[in-house]
Amino acid sequence: MKSVLPLLVATTVLPLALGGCVVVSGVDSQGRLSREEKRFEVSGTPELKLTTFDGNIEVRGGDTKTVVVEIEKRGPTQEAIDELKVETKQDGNRIEIEVKRPQTSVAIVGFGRVSPHARFTVTMPRNGAVIARSGDGAISVTGIKGRLELRTGDGNVRASDVNGSMVIATGDGAVTIDNSDGDVDIDTGDGSVSVAGKLGVVKVHTGDGSITFRADPGSSMKDDWSMITGDGGVAVYLPPDFSADLDAHTGDGVIRNDLKINSDDHDSNRRTLRGKLGAGGKLLKIRTGDGGIRLKES
Repeated sequence: MKSVLPLLVATTVLPLALGGCVVVSGVDSQGRLSREEKRFEVSGTPELKLTTFDGNIEVRGGDTKTVVVEIEKRGPTQEAIDELKVETKQDGNRIEIEVKRPQTSVAIVGFGRVSPHARFTVTMPRNGAVIARSGDGAISVTGIKGRLELRTGDGNVRASDVNGSMVIATGDGAVTIDNSDGDVDIDTGDGSVSVAGKLGVVKVHTGDGSITFRADPGSSMKDDWSMITGDGGVAVYLPPDFSADLDAHTGDGVIRNDLKINSDDHDSNRRTLRGKLGAGGKLLKIRTGDGGIRLKES
């Protein structure tokens, strides 16, 4: 998705009485644009579900008791924008917002014009759950403590300063998690994966892409961990006092190890390494079909 450009034609602002909503419409070099803001008051921990058939989703946690959602709709014509229907529902602290796919196709004429799509930009309380789905678009979440479920058919996913259980999936795109605390379950069909934080459960899979994993001090395995890529290198950084039963293998590459491992299986081709880290414990499984594996202290 292209970044928002400054409006080239004067906009129209239409305040609506219901729902504290404001609509801003105008035109720029990519076609027509409409922005709509919705506000939702919550009394407890919100659960926010966002769905768009095509468009980016950005969520930021803050010191607020209000969920503010900006919906930006773009299209080559006003007719195309009008076809993008937004459905909203609030039941207590549960909020659902969905942009429906247009029922009719709209012709796209002119160089640089974009197909109809809608993106979300959200500010919400730090403590909350986020379920975000886009058919085609990037997803970004920052500063949320709670359950995250982020899925896109095509686009990168990024989460930073997050705490809780995270399920992340993209059909085609990179996944980056920074400063995390909790459990991660990541799957991408095609893209690199980078994870850093204090983790308890780790499941990482990419069909084609590198994996970089850095466990902060205090990370402890609550269950078995797995890091698997069909094609790409794997770099794993672990604290000096980390304990696990290691099982690493590459189909075509070598394993370079700087960790203290009580190894009972390290083949002459350096493609397999099995042994205990520290006192041993849960299974740490590392696999790549084609690529090297690097093990270092974090």
